[in-house]
Amino acid sequence: MGFISREGRKLNFAEIRGGQWEETDPYYRESLLFCKDWLEGAANFSLQTSGSTGVPETIHVTREQMVASARATADFFSINGSINMLCCLNTQMIAGKMMLVRAMEWNSCLYLVKPSSNPFLDVDETNATDFAALVPYQLEVSLADPKSRDLLHRVKHLIIGGAPLSPVLRKKVKSLPGNLFQTYGMTETVSHIALADLKAPGALVYRTLPDVEIRLSPDNCLEIKAPMSNNAWLSTRDIVKLVSPNGFVWKGRADFTINSGGVKVQPEAVEEIIGGTVGGYFPNKRFIVGSRPDLSLGEKVVLVVEQANAPGSGIQGLLSNLKTMLPPYHEPKEVLFLEAFAETGSGKINRRETLRQLSGVQSSDTKNPEPGKDRE
Repeated sequence: MGFISREGRKLNFAEIRGGQWEETDPYYRESLLFCKDWLEGAANFSLQTSGSTGVPETIHVTREQMVASARATADFFSINGSINMLCCLNTQMIAGKMMLVRAMEWNSCLYLVKPSSNPFLDVDETNATDFAALVPYQLEVSLADPKSRDLLHRVKHLIIGGAPLSPVLRKKVKSLPGNLFQTYGMTETVSHIALADLKAPGALVYRTLPDVEIRLSPDNCLEIKAPMSNNAWLSTRDIVKLVSPNGFVWKGRADFTINSGGVKVQPEAVEEIIGGTVGGYFPNKRFIVGSRPDLSLGEKVVLVVEQANAPGSGIQGLLSNLKTMLPPYHEPKEVLFLEAFAETGSGKINRRETLRQLSGVQSSDTKNPEPGKDRE
């Protein structure tokens, strides 16, 4: 019989279904209430979208869609029995909620940990985890801590969602012995419908889960049909390149395409190229590529770093370095700084809201830069 453990207390599924628990902490209470509804056979559920590309909204999905998602993930990883799982995500959002569903559908033992930057600090050191899900920031912080890094090495299957990994972080995680996959999905597809092997060389190629069909729209955006989407074709705003009937390379969001001097620039692709170099100048700082209005170009590409203040030197050296790495019109013309990026409820960077905060932000002085040493 599977069970859920939180803060050292264990509840088996029969106890959860029977309401034989008291919980005042909102995170655990809401998680257990969802599990109770599921175990009692609830047929329909309301889910909140993340709001990373628009206004958050509520959508409705069926139990069958969520079961199909759990089964497809089990088939992908060849999971056919009770396992040890770790959930350290927001269970109000689809990624965390599906971890609860998988545990119940797989009749597994789930360790439920409140979301934090380093969730493994709250995990028993003797625990060996078969299946876990993290966001990139949790993975990065956990790798930097000796205890957490040791526990990460014991995870058999680890999926990463919410945002792409930086090139620097992708290089670091290749030392982990277990299976490590980046997810592609959304609330509308009831979590991921494709996974990319983070240890494979070259560009990330996403492979669809069983029974998922994909195709391109006329504007090269991905369209999906799957049991998780109620077997209806779902149009996305994700620009992709199909490499096989069940494989694709993600290029970025059509909503964020920058038109600079008549050249279409995909900021996510630029971030992938410059990630290692920017990380050398601003270690452990998040960044995004965006745009600002420009009289000559229409839009100019800018680099935005999550940092309270601009450094005293080095900006011009960074910009010159980036220019050598990128095609014309793709290179950032300025570096801007924000103390804190806007985030969605699931912890993703809210790109649209973050860029909106740039109005009135003082840009880096690129006309009279102070000398600085380039760093790779």
